[in-house]
Amino acid sequence: MGALPTAQPARVPYRSKFWRTLWTNAIVAPKTTLGFMRIDFILGEIFIIPLTQMVFFVFVVAFSYAGSPSSVIASEIAFVAIGNAVATVAYSSIFSVCQTTDSEKQLGTMEHLLASPANRTALYFGRGFLPILISVASVAMGLAYAVLFFGVTISGASVPFVAVSVVLTAFSMVGFGLLLGGVALYLRTSIILGNIFLFIGLLLSGVNFPLSSLPYPVQVVSYGLPLTWGVAAIRSAIDGASLAGMELLWLGLALSGLAAYGLSIALWGTFEHRAKSTGSIARF
Repeated sequence: MGALPTAQPARVPYRSKFWRTLWTNAIVAPKTTLGFMRIDFILGEIFIIPLTQMVFFVFVVAFSYAGSPSSVIASEIAFVAIGNAVATVAYSSIFSVCQTTDSEKQLGTMEHLLASPANRTALYFGRGFLPILISVASVAMGLAYAVLFFGVTISGASVPFVAVSVVLTAFSMVGFGLLLGGVALYLRTSIILGNIFLFIGLLLSGVNFPLSSLPYPVQVVSYGLPLTWGVAAIRSAIDGASLAGMELLWLGLALSGLAAYGLSIALWGTFEHRAKSTGSIARF
């Protein structure tokens, strides 16, 4: 008699490990689907965009306050310089992250990505790793320009608080960019969406004028934006706020970022279903 067939063990569906997927995307994505982020683009975001944006709004302030006492002009220039140094985080955290969706569509890899068993959370966080680093570098360079050219003073005791605020701002803004990137999944392009929220940030986040100048209902909306908390935290740190004074701002900044990351993960299924039903998942 022949040997009885042995029972084959049940095949377990493949599931990629979270950390492996995370670091693979963080390392490989800049060379593939983030290929549009060439070194010249990155250097421009870090060294050129902060300076040009700050110079533009500083000239606006100088023209608007012409004839005012020099102390008033200097104070307003410092206010606007700091605000725009922080606001430049939007280029790397919103535009670059949103464009990953466009890049996946253009390369024809979006369908394969969604059909893969890879952990979606790890994919999300991995794609945001490089933009976080670029965001930190661009804000740091903007603050350096503010000190060198626009009369801003940052004391040595404030540097640690400023550094923590910059890192939290970059982290939170990339989370916001990932949320917008999910919305862009069923749009033809993410550029329009990125531009809308870039200017919303300039208007509602206290970049060029105090939040108190806005109507109260608009102020309430502005506190839902991570950039509002980031600008406030960095300004307070430069002004020499104590640790107790920074904790609430850091908490608001961290919570706004975590809320953005949480919503981006929670709503991804809705974005994906909408993109499939409209056919926009392969349209760019």
